[in-house]
Amino acid sequence: MSKLRNNIPRMRKGILMAGGKGSRMYPVTKYINKHLLPVYDKPMIFYSLSLLLMAGIKEIAIICNPGDIENYKKIFNKKKSFFITYIEQKEPNGIAECMYLARDFIGDNDFALVLGDNFLFGSDLQKILLKASKSKKNTFFVKEVSNPQSFGVLYEKNKVKKIIEKPKKFISNNVIIGIYFYENKILSKMKLTKSKRKEYEITEVNNAILKTRKTKIERLGRGFVWQDLGTFANLINISNLIFSNKNINLKDFYNPFFIK
Repeated sequence: MSKLRNNIPRMRKGILMAGGKGSRMYPVTKYINKHLLPVYDKPMIFYSLSLLLMAGIKEIAIICNPGDIENYKKIFNKKKSFFITYIEQKEPNGIAECMYLARDFIGDNDFALVLGDNFLFGSDLQKILLKASKSKKNTFFVKEVSNPQSFGVLYEKNKVKKIIEKPKKFISNNVIIGIYFYENKILSKMKLTKSKRKEYEITEVNNAILKTRKTKIERLGRGFVWQDLGTFANLINISNLIFSNKNINLKDFYNPFFIK
């Protein structure tokens, strides 16, 4: 019986990072979490949560600030096609801390991490996410952008790959976006220290993983739109994009989450 149980594949779990100060969107984010701000006609968090659902992940932990849990419960409690656990991040100690906070939730499962201010749209998106979710490798997604200095840039030379966070000099237009698929094994190998910003940096985790060579880089081409919604300008741009494409049935891309 034990051998049979060991052969049953474990389901990947999901972490949705919705904490932080949202300092780029002050003063609005002093009284409302940025992930609840509207992107056209739906809260920002709908779009990032949809990415986990499209990857076939049904058990999701939302990492959020103290006091925000009740607001999320008002939105999600009636949804029965997926299950949400709420975990407080008491201080904004960085993205990578969420792995420690969610370790009991993750258990011995592989997991995916999505940052709550991510917007990703494109054809075959669900197919790509499902493939990453079923893969036995850690998977990072890369997108070409016009302002790489604002993100973690993928440096590639010969066989060396590493991520350089917000480089001051131009390296490449290829940046690592906030969608990561991880093996469970990384939890036991992580040894994090706080950066100069006094945060546990996700880039430190990802660079350690890149050294293991057990990583797949998924490159998203021109058929995809990706945006970090952490600024008002980006939020407005994506809202306008959704409005101008209202004849496209977005439910086809984000089903089953986009339910009236």
